[in-house]
Formats: sequence, C-alpha cells, structure tokens
Amino acid sequence: MTLGLALAQSRRIAPALLAQLEQAAREKQSQLIDEIVGSGTMSAHDLALFAADKYQLPLLDLAQYNLTKVPPALAGNREFHAHRLLPLGRRENRLLLAMSDPSNQAGLDAIKEKYKLPVEAVVVEHDKLMKHVRSAGEALGTMKNISPVQAERKMIEYDPVAAAGNQRNRTTADNIDDAPVVRFLQKLLTEAFHRGASDLHFEPFETFYRVRFRVDGVLQEVARPPLDIRDKIATRIKVLSRLDISEKRVPQDGRMKLLLALPKDKDAKETVERAVDFRVSTLPTLFGEKIVMRILESSSDKLDIDQLGYEPEQKALLLDVIKRPYGMVLVTGPTGSGKTVSLYTFLNLLNQGDINISTAEDPAEIQLPGINQVNVNDKAGLTFAAALRSFLRQDPDIIMVGEIRDLETADISIKAAQTGHLVLSTLHTNDAPTTLTRLMNMGVAAFNIASSVLMITAQRLARRLCTCKREGEGEIPREALLEAGFREQDLDGSWQPYHPVGCERCNGTGYKGRCGIYQVMPITEAMQEIILTHGTALQIAEQARKDGVLSLREAGLLKVRQGVTSLEEVLATTNT
Repeated sequence: MTLGLALAQSRRIAPALLAQLEQAAREKQSQLIDEIVGSGTMSAHDLALFAADKYQLPLLDLAQYNLTKVPPALAGNREFHAHRLLPLGRRENRLLLAMSDPSNQAGLDAIKEKYKLPVEAVVVEHDKLMKHVRSAGEALGTMKNISPVQAERKMIEYDPVAAAGNQRNRTTADNIDDAPVVRFLQKLLTEAFHRGASDLHFEPFETFYRVRFRVDGVLQEVARPPLDIRDKIATRIKVLSRLDISEKRVPQDGRMKLLLALPKDKDAKETVERAVDFRVSTLPTLFGEKIVMRILESSSDKLDIDQLGYEPEQKALLLDVIKRPYGMVLVTGPTGSGKTVSLYTFLNLLNQGDINISTAEDPAEIQLPGINQVNVNDKAGLTFAAALRSFLRQDPDIIMVGEIRDLETADISIKAAQTGHLVLSTLHTNDAPTTLTRLMNMGVAAFNIASSVLMITAQRLARRLCTCKREGEGEIPREALLEAGFREQDLDGSWQPYHPVGCERCNGTGYKGRCGIYQVMPITEAMQEIILTHGTALQIAEQARKDGVLSLREAGLLKVRQGVTSLEEVLATTNT
C-alpha cells in the first residue's frame, strides 16, 4: 500500500487534497512525500509517527544518531541516496537503513538484490533524511534530466525553512505567495489590523478549526477554516517566525515582521504597505498546535498621555513624580492591561538629548529612537538582573525594567533607585496597595521600599462606548447604582449612564476602542510609616483613601458618569 493511499484510508488526508498533491508532484517531477511535507499538509514529525505506526517499523530520531560511525563505504554510496535511503550501518548480517516513506519497497528490494543482504528499515523524519542526503552531495544524482534551476528548486522544496529564507530563488517565492493558505493568512492578518485586534488565536479541535481575534479585550470568532489545513497554517506561521517546523511537542516563541496593505489613515480608502511586527507563541494541544499571534504596535505616535485616560489630578501627580531625579515608579495590573504603553508614554516624555535611558524587556514591544533597549534572554544568561547590573555600569539616568519577577531583580532595582536613578517597572498585583505588601513578601526590606518607591499606579482597560451610545434614563435601578459604588450625592439626577447600541462602525458591539481606568497612589509620609511597621494592604488602602486616592472601582465609576464607558464594563473589569 502506498503512503498516499494509507493516509487517505486513515483519513489523515482528504482524497481531493491527495489528488492535488499527486498532481503537483507530477508537475514538479518530485515525489508525493515532498509535496505532503513541503506544502505543510503534514509535518515531517507527524508523518513519521504515522508511517512508523502504520507499517509497524521502529521510529528513529536522526538528530540523536551519530552518523560519523557509519562506514565510509556505505555513507558515500550513491545507490542508497538514489532510492532516498540512508545507511546507518550493519547489524549482524543485516543492513540498517533509514527511510521516510516505508512504502518504498522497490528501493529496499534494489538494495537487497545488489548487496545480497537482508535489510532492516527504520522510519525517520523526511526533512532530516533529505538534509543528510543533500549534505552527502548525492541529492542531485536522482535529477539527471532536470535543469540546474529545477534542481535547486527541488532541493529547496525538501526544506520549507530554506524555501522561505532563500530570497534568490524568485520562482519558488512566487509559487509560495500564490498558495491559498498564504493568501488566507495574509488576509486574516490584514483584517485583524483593520479591526484593531490585539491578538489572533488559531485553535485546533477534534472536529473543527477556528480563528478568533481579540478586539477591545474580547475574543470574537472570525473564521472556521477546513480542519485539513491546520498543519499548513501552523507551518507557514512557524516558517515566517523562524521556529522549528518539525518540533510540535514543546511550546515555542518567535517573532516576525510582515508587509501588509493598510489604509493611509483612519478614513482613507488608499492603502500603503506597512511593516507590522507580530509576536508568535505555539502550544501543543490534544488536536494540534494552538498558535497565538500578538500584534505589536511599535509606533510611538500613540504615546500621548492625554489619550491614556488619566484624570487631571492623576496626570498632574504622575508628571510631578516622573520628573524627579531618582526613585521608583511601579505600574501594576494583569496581562494586557496596557502597562507597557503607560511606561513608554512616560519614557517618551522623558526622552531628551541630555538623558540616558536604558530598558530591559521580554521582549521590547515598542521601539523608541534615543532609548537603549535590551531584550532579555534567560537561556543565554541575560536575565533582568544581569541587564540591570550592566545598565548601572553604563551611566544611566533612567532605567526601565519590563517586570520585577524575583527578589534579585527587585533588590537591584531598588538599589538603583536609591543611588540617583529613576527606575520604572511593572508588577503583577490587583491594585496599588497590595503592591507594597507583594514586595515585602518577595523579601525586600521594608525600609528599602519606604525610601525608594515614589508612586504606584494600578490600571485596567475597559471598552469605550461607541458614538452610537444612548442615554438610558431609569434603566438601571437606583439600588443597583448604589450597590455598584455610587454615593447618594452622586445620584442627583444631573447625569444618566449611557448604554451600548451597536452600529456599522463598531461592528454591532456598541464599543469602539478602550480607555484606561487608573489608581494613582503617591507614597506619602503616612504610608511610609505604615510600611516601616510592616502594615497590611488594608491599612495602606485606608491611608490611600484618606489621602484622596481613587480606587479602581471609583475611577471606573467616574468614567461612567463622564459617558466614556458603561457600568457593565466597569463592573466586569474592577473589584469593589
């Protein structure tokens, strides 16, 4: 039974798709397995697992096999390579051969007849097999009647990574760009950018495959491609992100930049090619790899403090603190709450020719000219702590640390803040008061916290009401408004909460864009005394209330009064 027929009978490849692949193989004078792996229909690893199970043969990872021990007389023999077989040596009286297509019985028979020896086959991944065949210099031996250009094309097609990276072979690149999967992915990415999505989710399940966009913090299903192309989509994304396309057993992280045709401005119909960065994360699941792509808005045009949504009093406090020569400012909130944008907005205000600014991030999402940005790399030993130590030898004025994750990073950051540097960083806590107790729980001495931390801001993102919003008098009971946190004096009848309606501009959701909800808490002398006595978060919160600091819920309710967002959004994003 041929490999293609076995795949079709096992329902791993649809008959129609198999016919297309066989036709492509005939046109390119290649073999079916080249088209299956090269097109991304199945990964080399999955195909090897299937073949080993179907034909009841051992599975071998060539990357773990020492081929230098193979006798030269076998390793350099053209006869094996002509049949796409790789000799691994002799076992007693038998030849041990690696192959990616176990249905290639003709090749095994030819070797058996020539050497008058029984053969023993093991299954290996196709891309690894062809890599060794090419490196032995024998791959072109099976292409005697093919022109040099066709030969180069065939060698590239064995390895999708080489095909994606080889810019000289325009014919191959053009063929790839015409592929339906590539066009589908390009259209998805462009649509995601047009909708203002922050993330794209590619999710395989047992009976369907779906694509979802996260728009304004909410996931929306946008497509259900055929289940058969899930591996093609994953392979294409991994090739562009320079990830290992043969590795599907462990998560991988990568990054890519694509040229997309985007509108010149908000309402323009004309498009212009624009480079957009994407951060890519893969995760093995029960039915394939889930891939999440985050759109990285690297432009500094949006770094305007007036657009972030701070109240006038909060903005004045922030501007006063970030212009101080030394100390620490912490921004807290969950993932996706806009902490990085807030930090870079501050840095954009401080970015002057007479100031040295260095940042350590994982990774740098926004690129600002004039700022020295470093991507941490834990595997290489470049941790946040190591980057901070280097910064202190680089004569910095301002340091930004992407995240304080451990005691070592916290200690170095605080020492930097105490020795004449302004340090900006983030922490994952629920609100501003709990940040101080979180630092103490990490092991930072209370006197160091009290003497170095200048301000803590906590933030959330809530969906902004679209212009189609309507005022809904009496629709929300007074008791519900009081329970949400409004005071009696707030309900004086001078305002009414707005409700989402839905129009073409907001795709019927009633919301367009997001606004920030902030708790801006300066560290006063009274708070320093509470910290020095190892006070609790409740005591710090009580003191913050006495100092006039709005809680996240109170700041959100203020946005409701202003008609910026709805009460439902505030209740969903903040605690009482």
